[in-house]
Amino acid sequence: MIPTEAQAKALWDTYQMPAPKRIHVALVARVAEFFATKIQPVNIPLLRAAALLHDIDKAVPRLPGEGHPETAVRILKEEGMEEVANLVATHSLHAILDPKTAPTTWEQKLLYLADKMVKYEIITVDQRFALWNAEHLPKDAQQILDECYPKVKELEKEVFGLIGITPQEVAKVA
Repeated sequence: MIPTEAQAKALWDTYQMPAPKRIHVALVARVAEFFATKIQPVNIPLLRAAALLHDIDKAVPRLPGEGHPETAVRILKEEGMEEVANLVATHSLHAILDPKTAPTTWEQKLLYLADKMVKYEIITVDQRFALWNAEHLPKDAQQILDECYPKVKELEKEVFGLIGITPQEVAKVA
């Protein structure tokens, strides 16, 4: 099942998604959908649902061995949203490093990139990585961040090469 926007937002309440995350996911959905209108074919209802639900697990206790987004994937599968869950599984920062989870479809790529261009406002990939770098992460997390950056920039170049605008322009048009 691919939920409507109203159904996705009802799940925000069910799983007590924090208000700042609601802002984040709504903006990710807006950016992802903007990208999708410029790149065809893309399953926009699926992409929008995944964008609205990719962080559904932020207030949910994790089962042993689970992290993010595994908890979100479990929740979405339990809700009967297998297709959405499969898309959400590929959005975490480190997913791009593993060939098994790296985004390959347009829906996966657009969700991944949109997520990396939104904090609580639409920003660029460079700005988002600067925010992460300013957190002074533990050494292992910083290493993952450093390994992801060139791959995210490649994805950014691929998408923006197709849509014909610069990353800095997205906040003005999305």
